[in-house]
Amino acid sequence: MSDIKISIKNLYKIYGNNPNAMLQNILDGCTKKNLLEKYNHVLGLNNINIDIEARGIHVIMGLSGSGKSTFIRHINRLIEPTSGNIIVDGQNVIDMSKGELRAFRRHKASMVFQKFGLLPHKTVMQNVAYGLLIQKNDDIDSNEKSRKWIDKVGLTGFENNYPYQLSGGMQQRVGLARALATNADILLMDEAFSSLDPLIRTNMQDVLLNLQEELHKTVIFITHDINEALRIADKISILRDGEIIQTGNPQDIILKPENDYIRDFIKDINRGRVIKVSYIMEKTNVVKGPKVLSSMNIEEALPIIAAAVNSFVSVVDKNDRIIGKVSLDMAISAISPLSNYKN
Repeated sequence: MSDIKISIKNLYKIYGNNPNAMLQNILDGCTKKNLLEKYNHVLGLNNINIDIEARGIHVIMGLSGSGKSTFIRHINRLIEPTSGNIIVDGQNVIDMSKGELRAFRRHKASMVFQKFGLLPHKTVMQNVAYGLLIQKNDDIDSNEKSRKWIDKVGLTGFENNYPYQLSGGMQQRVGLARALATNADILLMDEAFSSLDPLIRTNMQDVLLNLQEELHKTVIFITHDINEALRIADKISILRDGEIIQTGNPQDIILKPENDYIRDFIKDINRGRVIKVSYIMEKTNVVKGPKVLSSMNIEEALPIIAAAVNSFVSVVDKNDRIIGKVSLDMAISAISPLSNYKN
Protein backbone atom coordinates (compact mmCIF):
# COMPACT_ATOMS: atom_id res chain seq x y z
CA MET A 1 0.00 0.00 0.00
CA SER A 2 1.26 3.47 -0.91
CA ASP A 3 2.35 5.87 1.82
CA ILE A 4 -0.15 8.74 1.46
CA LYS A 5 1.10 12.09 2.75
CA ILE A 6 -1.81 14.31 1.71
CA SER A 7 -5.38 13.23 1.13
CA ILE A 8 -7.81 15.74 -0.34
CA LYS A 9 -11.50 14.91 -0.15
CA ASN A 10 -14.48 16.59 -1.85
CA LEU A 11 -12.74 19.95 -2.15
CA TYR A 12 -14.77 22.83 -3.61
CA LYS A 13 -13.92 26.50 -4.02
CA ILE A 14 -16.48 29.04 -5.22
CA TYR A 15 -15.68 32.74 -5.49
CA GLY A 16 -18.43 35.28 -4.97
CA ASN A 17 -20.64 36.96 -2.37
CA ASN A 18 -22.45 33.82 -1.27
CA PRO A 19 -20.34 30.75 -2.08
CA ASN A 20 -21.93 28.45 0.47
CA ALA A 21 -25.38 28.96 -1.04
CA MET A 22 -23.96 28.37 -4.54
CA LEU A 23 -22.46 25.03 -3.54
CA GLN A 24 -25.86 23.34 -3.71
CA ASN A 25 -26.27 24.58 -7.29
CA ILE A 26 -23.01 22.86 -8.22
CA LEU A 27 -24.09 19.68 -6.44
CA ASP A 28 -27.32 19.84 -8.42
CA GLY A 29 -25.39 19.91 -11.71
CA CYS A 30 -24.89 23.62 -12.43
CA THR A 31 -21.90 24.13 -14.74
CA LYS A 32 -19.05 26.58 -14.23
CA LYS A 33 -20.35 28.65 -17.15
CA ASN A 34 -23.93 28.75 -15.84
CA LEU A 35 -22.77 29.59 -12.31
CA LEU A 36 -21.01 32.66 -13.67
CA GLU A 37 -23.71 33.75 -16.10
CA LYS A 38 -26.73 33.16 -13.87
CA TYR A 39 -25.37 33.76 -10.36
CA ASN A 40 -22.19 35.82 -10.93
CA HIS A 41 -20.05 33.33 -8.98
CA VAL A 42 -16.87 31.63 -10.18
CA LEU A 43 -16.21 27.93 -9.66
CA GLY A 44 -12.52 27.56 -8.79
CA LEU A 45 -12.37 23.90 -7.73
CA ASN A 46 -15.02 21.26 -8.35
CA ASN A 47 -15.01 18.17 -6.13
CA ILE A 48 -11.27 17.51 -6.00
CA ASN A 49 -10.42 14.07 -4.66
CA ILE A 50 -6.77 13.12 -4.76
CA ASP A 51 -4.17 11.27 -2.70
CA ILE A 52 -0.59 12.54 -2.84
CA GLU A 53 2.09 10.01 -2.00
CA ALA A 54 4.96 10.79 0.34
CA ARG A 55 8.48 11.39 -0.97
CA GLY A 56 7.48 11.94 -4.60
CA ILE A 57 6.92 14.79 -7.04
CA HIS A 58 3.22 15.19 -7.84
CA VAL A 59 2.63 17.65 -10.66
CA ILE A 60 -0.67 19.50 -10.99
CA MET A 61 -1.00 20.88 -14.51
CA GLY A 62 -3.51 22.56 -16.74
CA LEU A 63 -4.12 25.66 -18.81
CA SER A 64 -4.58 29.15 -17.40
CA GLY A 65 -7.76 29.29 -15.35
CA SER A 66 -7.90 25.56 -14.72
CA GLY A 67 -7.51 25.97 -10.94
CA LYS A 68 -3.86 24.98 -10.44
CA SER A 69 -2.77 27.85 -8.20
CA THR A 70 -6.10 27.82 -6.37
CA PHE A 71 -5.51 24.15 -5.62
CA ILE A 72 -2.00 24.48 -4.19
CA ARG A 73 -2.93 27.45 -2.02
CA HIS A 74 -5.55 25.34 -0.30
CA ILE A 75 -2.95 22.90 1.02
CA ASN A 76 -1.46 25.49 3.39
CA ARG A 77 -4.78 27.39 3.62
CA LEU A 78 -3.64 30.56 1.95
CA ILE A 79 -7.11 30.15 0.44
CA GLU A 80 -10.05 28.91 2.50
CA PRO A 81 -12.18 26.22 0.82
CA THR A 82 -15.91 26.47 0.34
CA SER A 83 -16.17 22.81 1.34
CA GLY A 84 -13.96 19.77 1.73
CA ASN A 85 -11.08 18.35 3.73
CA ILE A 86 -7.29 18.40 3.40
CA ILE A 87 -5.67 15.70 5.50
CA VAL A 88 -1.91 15.91 6.03
CA ASP A 89 -0.32 13.14 8.09
CA GLY A 90 -3.73 12.35 9.54
CA GLN A 91 -4.52 15.93 10.58
CA ASN A 92 -7.17 18.03 8.84
CA VAL A 93 -5.66 21.37 7.82
CA ILE A 94 -9.17 22.83 7.64
CA ASP A 95 -9.68 22.23 11.37
CA MET A 96 -6.39 23.83 12.44
CA SER A 97 -6.45 26.83 14.75
CA LYS A 98 -4.54 29.97 13.77
CA GLY A 99 -1.63 28.88 15.94
CA GLU A 100 -1.60 25.37 14.51
CA LEU A 101 -1.75 26.75 10.99
CA ARG A 102 1.20 29.07 11.63
CA ALA A 103 3.21 26.11 12.92
CA PHE A 104 2.16 24.05 9.90
CA ARG A 105 3.40 26.73 7.51
CA ARG A 106 6.64 27.26 9.43
CA HIS A 107 7.63 23.64 9.93
CA LYS A 108 5.57 21.35 7.69
CA ALA A 109 4.99 23.00 4.30
CA SER A 110 7.32 25.45 2.56
CA MET A 111 6.39 27.32 -0.60
CA VAL A 112 8.36 28.43 -3.67
CA PHE A 113 6.65 31.13 -5.72
CA GLN A 114 6.73 31.95 -9.42
CA LYS A 115 8.04 35.47 -8.87
CA PHE A 116 10.75 34.33 -6.44
CA GLY A 117 9.27 36.27 -3.49
CA LEU A 118 12.70 37.39 -2.26
CA LEU A 119 13.17 40.33 0.10
CA PRO A 120 15.04 42.90 -2.03
CA HIS A 121 16.72 44.63 0.93
CA LYS A 122 18.21 41.40 2.26
CA THR A 123 21.23 39.42 1.04
CA VAL A 124 21.13 35.86 -0.26
CA MET A 125 22.17 34.62 3.19
CA GLN A 126 19.50 36.69 4.92
CA ASN A 127 16.81 35.57 2.48
CA VAL A 128 17.63 31.90 2.94
CA ALA A 129 17.77 32.30 6.73
CA TYR A 130 14.44 34.14 6.89
CA GLY A 131 12.28 31.07 7.53
CA LEU A 132 14.76 29.73 10.07
CA LEU A 133 14.59 32.93 12.09
CA ILE A 134 10.79 32.75 12.05
CA GLN A 135 11.20 29.23 13.47
CA LYS A 136 13.15 30.87 16.33
CA ASN A 137 16.55 29.49 15.33
CA ASP A 138 19.40 31.67 16.58
CA ASP A 139 21.58 33.65 14.15
CA ILE A 140 24.57 31.29 14.27
CA ASP A 141 22.46 28.18 13.67
CA SER A 142 20.47 29.91 10.94
CA ASN A 143 23.58 31.03 9.09
CA GLU A 144 25.14 27.56 9.33
CA LYS A 145 22.03 25.90 7.90
CA SER A 146 21.67 28.60 5.26
CA ARG A 147 25.23 28.08 4.01
CA LYS A 148 24.50 24.37 3.65
CA TRP A 149 21.50 24.99 1.37
CA ILE A 150 23.15 27.82 -0.52
CA ASP A 151 25.91 25.36 -1.37
CA LYS A 152 23.44 22.63 -2.37
CA VAL A 153 21.72 24.90 -4.90
CA GLY A 154 25.07 26.01 -6.31
CA LEU A 155 25.28 29.58 -5.00
CA THR A 156 28.36 29.42 -2.78
CA GLY A 157 30.18 32.73 -3.13
CA PHE A 158 26.99 34.74 -3.55
CA GLU A 159 25.97 34.80 0.12
CA ASN A 160 26.38 38.58 0.43
CA ASN A 161 24.79 39.52 -2.88
CA TYR A 162 21.37 41.13 -3.11
CA PRO A 163 18.58 39.80 -5.35
CA TYR A 164 19.01 42.56 -7.95
CA GLN A 165 22.58 41.37 -8.47
CA LEU A 166 21.43 37.87 -9.47
CA SER A 167 19.98 36.41 -12.65
CA GLY A 168 16.44 35.03 -12.66
CA GLY A 169 17.68 31.48 -12.35
CA MET A 170 19.94 32.39 -9.44
CA GLN A 171 17.09 34.18 -7.69
CA GLN A 172 14.93 31.07 -8.01
CA ARG A 173 17.76 29.00 -6.52
CA VAL A 174 17.66 31.32 -3.52
CA GLY A 175 13.91 30.78 -3.25
CA LEU A 176 14.40 27.02 -3.39
CA ALA A 177 17.18 27.13 -0.78
CA ARG A 178 14.98 29.22 1.52
CA ALA A 179 12.16 26.68 1.25
CA LEU A 180 14.48 23.73 1.88
CA ALA A 181 16.30 25.36 4.78
CA THR A 182 13.27 25.04 7.09
CA ASN A 183 13.46 21.24 6.69
CA ALA A 184 9.74 21.00 5.91
CA ASP A 185 8.42 17.64 4.73
CA ILE A 186 6.27 19.24 2.03
CA LEU A 187 7.48 21.55 -0.74
CA LEU A 188 4.80 23.55 -2.58
CA MET A 189 6.02 24.94 -5.90
CA ASP A 190 3.62 27.24 -7.74
CA GLU A 191 4.79 27.72 -11.35
CA ALA A 192 8.24 28.01 -9.79
CA PHE A 193 10.19 27.85 -13.07
CA SER A 194 7.70 29.26 -15.56
CA SER A 195 9.16 32.78 -15.69
CA LEU A 196 12.65 31.49 -16.52
CA ASP A 197 14.23 31.20 -19.96
CA PRO A 198 14.07 27.65 -21.42
CA LEU A 199 17.70 26.70 -20.77
CA ILE A 200 17.66 28.07 -17.22
CA ARG A 201 14.33 26.35 -16.65
CA THR A 202 15.76 22.99 -17.69
CA ASN A 203 18.72 23.60 -15.41
CA MET A 204 16.42 24.32 -12.45
CA GLN A 205 14.49 21.12 -13.18
CA ASP A 206 17.82 19.27 -12.95
CA VAL A 207 18.57 20.99 -9.64
CA LEU A 208 15.19 19.94 -8.26
CA LEU A 209 15.54 16.33 -9.46
CA ASN A 210 19.05 16.03 -8.03
CA LEU A 211 17.97 17.43 -4.68
CA GLN A 212 14.90 15.19 -4.63
CA GLU A 213 17.06 12.12 -5.20
CA GLU A 214 18.82 12.99 -1.95
CA LEU A 215 16.03 14.55 0.14
CA HIS A 216 12.85 12.66 -0.84
CA LYS A 217 10.49 15.54 -0.05
CA THR A 218 6.80 15.44 -0.84
CA VAL A 219 6.72 17.95 -3.69
CA ILE A 220 3.57 19.42 -5.22
CA PHE A 221 4.60 21.20 -8.40
CA ILE A 222 2.28 23.44 -10.42
CA THR A 223 2.90 23.96 -14.14
CA HIS A 224 1.10 24.62 -17.42
CA ASP A 225 3.89 22.93 -19.41
CA ILE A 226 3.29 19.26 -20.27
CA ASN A 227 6.97 18.72 -21.15
CA GLU A 228 8.02 19.98 -17.72
CA ALA A 229 5.39 17.81 -16.05
CA LEU A 230 6.48 14.68 -17.88
CA ARG A 231 10.15 15.35 -17.16
CA ILE A 232 9.99 15.77 -13.39
CA ALA A 233 6.81 14.02 -12.21
CA ASP A 234 6.28 10.76 -10.42
CA LYS A 235 2.54 11.41 -10.73
CA ILE A 236 0.58 13.96 -12.79
CA SER A 237 -2.94 15.30 -12.26
CA ILE A 238 -4.43 17.31 -15.11
CA LEU A 239 -7.01 19.98 -14.24
CA ARG A 240 -9.68 21.46 -16.47
CA ASP A 241 -12.22 24.06 -15.25
CA GLY A 242 -11.44 23.17 -11.65
CA GLU A 243 -11.87 19.41 -12.11
CA ILE A 244 -9.26 16.65 -12.22
CA ILE A 245 -9.52 14.99 -15.64
CA GLN A 246 -6.83 12.34 -15.22
CA THR A 247 -4.21 11.27 -12.70
CA GLY A 248 -1.38 8.85 -13.42
CA ASN A 249 2.35 8.46 -13.89
CA PRO A 250 3.88 10.01 -17.03
CA GLN A 251 3.64 6.70 -18.91
CA ASP A 252 -0.07 6.40 -18.08
CA ILE A 253 -0.73 9.91 -19.32
CA ILE A 254 1.10 9.28 -22.60
CA LEU A 255 -0.11 5.76 -23.36
CA LYS A 256 -3.56 5.74 -21.77
CA PRO A 257 -5.12 9.20 -22.25
CA GLU A 258 -8.68 9.15 -20.94
CA ASN A 259 -10.23 11.62 -23.39
CA ASP A 260 -9.61 13.96 -26.32
CA TYR A 261 -8.60 16.80 -23.99
CA ILE A 262 -5.65 14.75 -22.72
CA ARG A 263 -4.83 13.58 -26.25
CA ASP A 264 -4.53 17.22 -27.35
CA PHE A 265 -2.08 17.84 -24.52
CA ILE A 266 0.24 15.00 -25.49
CA LYS A 267 -0.05 14.92 -29.28
CA ASP A 268 3.35 16.54 -29.91
CA ILE A 269 5.26 14.74 -27.14
CA ASN A 270 8.36 12.69 -27.98
CA ARG A 271 7.18 9.44 -26.42
CA GLY A 272 10.61 7.83 -26.60
CA ARG A 273 11.98 10.33 -24.07
CA VAL A 274 9.16 9.79 -21.58
CA ILE A 275 8.29 6.08 -21.61
CA LYS A 276 10.55 3.90 -19.49
CA VAL A 277 11.69 0.44 -20.51
CA SER A 278 10.25 -0.88 -17.23
CA TYR A 279 6.78 0.22 -18.32
CA ILE A 280 6.70 -1.79 -21.55
CA MET A 281 8.76 -4.85 -20.60
CA GLU A 282 7.39 -8.35 -20.21
CA LYS A 283 8.28 -9.63 -16.74
CA THR A 284 10.65 -12.59 -16.61
CA ASN A 285 13.95 -13.52 -14.95
CA VAL A 286 15.35 -15.71 -17.73
CA VAL A 287 16.62 -13.92 -20.84
CA LYS A 288 19.87 -14.18 -22.77
CA GLY A 289 21.56 -11.44 -24.71
CA PRO A 290 22.26 -7.71 -24.28
CA LYS A 291 21.00 -5.80 -21.25
CA VAL A 292 19.21 -2.49 -20.82
CA LEU A 293 18.46 -0.75 -17.53
CA SER A 294 14.82 -0.63 -16.50
CA SER A 295 15.21 3.09 -15.72
CA MET A 296 16.23 3.93 -19.31
CA ASN A 297 13.75 5.64 -21.54
CA ILE A 298 13.04 3.98 -24.88
CA GLU A 299 15.08 6.52 -26.82
CA GLU A 300 18.18 5.66 -24.77
CA ALA A 301 17.62 1.91 -25.01
CA LEU A 302 16.58 1.73 -28.65
CA PRO A 303 20.09 1.38 -30.19
CA ILE A 304 20.78 -1.66 -27.95
CA ILE A 305 17.37 -3.17 -28.63
CA ALA A 306 17.65 -2.62 -32.39
CA ALA A 307 21.14 -4.14 -32.56
CA ALA A 308 20.20 -7.31 -30.67
CA VAL A 309 20.60 -10.55 -32.63
CA ASN A 310 17.88 -12.25 -30.62
CA SER A 311 14.35 -10.89 -30.67
CA PHE A 312 14.48 -9.85 -27.00
CA VAL A 313 16.99 -8.08 -24.77
CA SER A 314 17.20 -8.42 -21.01
CA VAL A 315 15.87 -5.68 -18.75
CA VAL A 316 17.85 -5.35 -15.51
CA ASP A 317 17.39 -3.32 -12.35
CA LYS A 318 20.05 -1.15 -10.72
CA ASN A 319 21.52 -4.26 -9.08
CA ASP A 320 21.94 -5.96 -12.48
CA ARG A 321 19.18 -8.48 -11.76
CA ILE A 322 17.11 -9.57 -14.77
CA ILE A 323 13.50 -8.49 -14.23
CA GLY A 324 12.09 -8.61 -17.75
CA LYS A 325 12.55 -8.59 -21.50
CA VAL A 326 11.73 -6.18 -24.30
CA SER A 327 11.73 -6.42 -28.09
CA LEU A 328 12.06 -3.94 -30.92
CA ASP A 329 8.40 -4.42 -31.82
CA MET A 330 7.36 -3.61 -28.25
CA ALA A 331 9.46 -0.44 -28.25
CA ILE A 332 8.18 0.77 -31.63
CA SER A 333 4.59 0.06 -30.65
CA ALA A 334 4.95 2.14 -27.47
CA ILE A 335 6.50 5.21 -29.10
CA SER A 336 4.29 5.31 -32.20
CA PRO A 337 1.37 7.75 -31.78
CA LEU A 338 -0.56 5.75 -34.39
CA SER A 339 -0.36 2.45 -32.53
CA ASN A 340 -2.96 1.05 -30.16
CA TYR A 341 -0.45 0.20 -27.48
CA LYS A 342 -1.76 -1.85 -24.59
CA ASN A 343 0.38 -2.51 -21.52
